[in-house]
Amino acid sequence: MTEVNQSTEVEYIMDNEEDNSSLEWVVEGDAAGERLDKYVTDSFADSAVSRTQVQDWIKSGAVLVNGTVAKAKHRLDEGDVVFVDVPEPELAEIVAEPIPLHIVYEDEDVIVINKQRGLVVHPAPGHNSGTVVNALMYHCTDLSGINGSIRPGIVHRIDKDTTGLLMAAKNDAAHASLSEQLRAHTVTRKYIALVHGNMPHDRGTVDAPIGRDGRDRKMFTVTDKNSKHAVTHFSVIERLDDYTLLELQLETGRTHQIRVHMKYIGHPMAGDPMYGRSKTVALNGQALHAAILGFKHPRTNEYLEFEAPIPEDMENVLHSLRQR
Repeated sequence: MTEVNQSTEVEYIMDNEEDNSSLEWVVEGDAAGERLDKYVTDSFADSAVSRTQVQDWIKSGAVLVNGTVAKAKHRLDEGDVVFVDVPEPELAEIVAEPIPLHIVYEDEDVIVINKQRGLVVHPAPGHNSGTVVNALMYHCTDLSGINGSIRPGIVHRIDKDTTGLLMAAKNDAAHASLSEQLRAHTVTRKYIALVHGNMPHDRGTVDAPIGRDGRDRKMFTVTDKNSKHAVTHFSVIERLDDYTLLELQLETGRTHQIRVHMKYIGHPMAGDPMYGRSKTVALNGQALHAAILGFKHPRTNEYLEFEAPIPEDMENVLHSLRQR
C-alpha cells in the first residue's frame, strides 16, 4: 500500500506479474473432501452453471485434476489443482420478453439503458429468461451477434443489484468498435457508491489484481493467484456519519471490481450482501450506481456521454443519513 499524498490522495497497489485468465484453482481449506463436480459447479456459481453441465464437461475430459482426467465423484485433496477448459456455450434460443426498460439513448447502432436494481444483464446456461437481453430482444429487431445467441448485443455488464447505465450494440460493427474502446480504456465509466466508514483521503487509486476467493469460490478477492489486473479510481463526494459517498471511475472492468476493491481498502459497499457488513442500510443490494457512461459513437466517432440520476431507494438512504 503506497500513499501518494497523505492529506488528500492515496493509491493502493498490489503488484501482479501476470494476467492469467485460465480457469484453474488450488483446493484449499474446507473444499478438501468435496466431489469434483460439486467443487467446479460452486466455482461457477455466479454464472449459473448447472451440476449436470459440469458432469458433462468432466465426461468429455474438459476438467483435469493435477493434469489428469477424473470422475465426477472423485474426492479432492487439499493442494489439488483443478483445471477447466470451458467448452463454448451451446446455442440456446433466447425468448423476447416485454420487460420494461428505461431507454436513455437509441439509434441504429447502439442503445443505452438505465438498468433497474434486480435485473440480470444476460442469460446463462440454464437461466434464459428475465434478463436485459430478453428485454432487448423484445425491444430491438436486431442486435449484434458477436457474442453468440447467449449474449446478443452485450458489450459489458453490471451486477444484478447494481443500477445505472449500460450500453448494447445493435450490429456487429458497433459491437467491435465499443469492445475495442473498452479494451483501450477509453470508455468513461463513473459510479456513485456509498461505502462504510469515513474515507480519510479525498481521492485515490486502487491498483490490485482480482481473482476468485480460494475460501469461497462464489466470491472474488484481491489476490496474486490466477488473477487479472484491476484498477479503480475514487474521489469523495460527501462524508455522512459513518459512511462516505464516493465517485469511482473504472479503468478496468473485472467481475465485482468496485465491490472487491472497496472491501480491500477497508470501506466495503453499504448494502452489499457478499462483500459488505451485517449492520448496514435498508437496500435490496449494494449502494452502487453506474451514473456516467461515455464513448465514441461507432459510426460517427462523436463522443457521447450520458448521466443517470441516483435511484430513488439509494437517494432515500442518503436523505436518511443526512438527517442524523
